[in-house]
Amino acid sequence: MIRDLTDDQARAALPLKWGAVAPGVIPAWVAEMDFKPAEPIEEALVAAVRRGTAGYPAFGDAGLGAAFSGFAERHWGWQVPAEATLPTGAVMSGIRLALELVCPPGPVVVPTPCYPPFRDAVRITGRELVEVTLDPDAETATMDLGEVERAFAAGARTFLLCSPHNPLGRCWTRDELAALADLAREYDVKVISDEIHAPLTLPGSTFTPYLTLDETAVVVTSASKSFNIPGVHGAQLVVLDPDDRERILAAPIPAQNAWSVFGMIAGVAAWTECDAWLAALVERFDDQRSRLADLLATQLPEARMRPLEATYLAWLDLRAYGVADPAAAALDRGVKLGPGSDYQPGLEGHVRINLATSAERLEAVVHRLATAVTTVSS
Repeated sequence: MIRDLTDDQARAALPLKWGAVAPGVIPAWVAEMDFKPAEPIEEALVAAVRRGTAGYPAFGDAGLGAAFSGFAERHWGWQVPAEATLPTGAVMSGIRLALELVCPPGPVVVPTPCYPPFRDAVRITGRELVEVTLDPDAETATMDLGEVERAFAAGARTFLLCSPHNPLGRCWTRDELAALADLAREYDVKVISDEIHAPLTLPGSTFTPYLTLDETAVVVTSASKSFNIPGVHGAQLVVLDPDDRERILAAPIPAQNAWSVFGMIAGVAAWTECDAWLAALVERFDDQRSRLADLLATQLPEARMRPLEATYLAWLDLRAYGVADPAAAALDRGVKLGPGSDYQPGLEGHVRINLATSAERLEAVVHRLATAVTTVSS
C-alpha cells in the first residue's frame, strides 16, 4: 500500500528534498516522505486536471471542514463543527494570519528547539520572541511550565504550540496540555496550536486536540505532512470562537494567503478516503523507529534519542562524540541532515533525521553519520 520511490523517482517527485543534494547523497533533512501519495489523492488530483479544474478556488472550503470533522471523529473522538474550518494556503500562513488578526499585542512564547519558521513568523509580525528552552540534558522532553508562567506574568499573551512536537517527536499528554490551558486561562493568553503532525502519532501514544481543552485557541493543520502533499497548497485553521472566525473571514484574500483548488481537492480526499493508507504509514514508521534504535545501539552507542512518540522526525543528541556540527560532518560523508542549530540557534551536537524513507536508505544514513562523527572525534 505504501509505494516507495526509487532515487530517480524521488528526485523528480521531491525537487526540494532531493534537488538540494548531489547524486549519491542521501537527503534526510526536510520533512517530506520518499513515498508516492495515497492512490485516492493521486486519482482525485488527476481527475481534477483532466476536468480542467485549474482556476481560482470558489469561496468556501469546498467540503474540507466536513471532511476534517469526520476524520477527527474517527481518529480522536473529537466532534468539531465543520464550520470551524477556515481554509488557508499553508500552515505557516495560517499561523501568521492568527498572529496578526486574533492574538493580543505583546511577546510570543515559543518552546525551543522549534520548527525554524516559528521564529520567522514571530519576527515578521513585529512581535518579540520569548524562548522557553528545553534543557538538552532533561530525561524527558517536557515544557517548562514554570518558565512559561513567568513569561506570561511578564506580559506575553500568545503561546505558539507545536503538537505533536517537531523536532522533539513528543506527543504531549492530556495532562500537560491541560496544565498549559489552565495557565492560558489565568493570564488571558491566546494559544496557536500547530497540529500538522497529529495523524502521525505512533503506537503507545495518544494525541489530544488542544481545542478540546481550550476553546479560545486557534488550531492550524493540514493533510500535507501526513499524506505527503505539501506542494498542493491547502491548509486550514480550526477556530471555535465566533469572533475570531469573523476577524479571519473579514481579512482580505491576499492576507489569507489564498489556498489552491488542488489543495482543497487533495485535502478532502486525504481526510475521507485514506485511513487504510495512513494506518499502513504509521505501521511503517513504527518499524522505522525500532530500526533506528537498533542501528544507533550498534553504530552510535553514545547517541541519545528520547522515545519517538509522533512524526517521522528523530532528534538525536550526539554531543558525546565531541562534534559541534554533526550535520556538516555527515554531509561530507554523503548524507544531508537537519542541523540542531537550525531549531535552536547555538545548540551544538544535535541533528534531526527524517525516517520517511526505505529501510535500506535509513541504514545507509546511520552508517554514514556514524562514520562522520566517529572519524571527526577520533
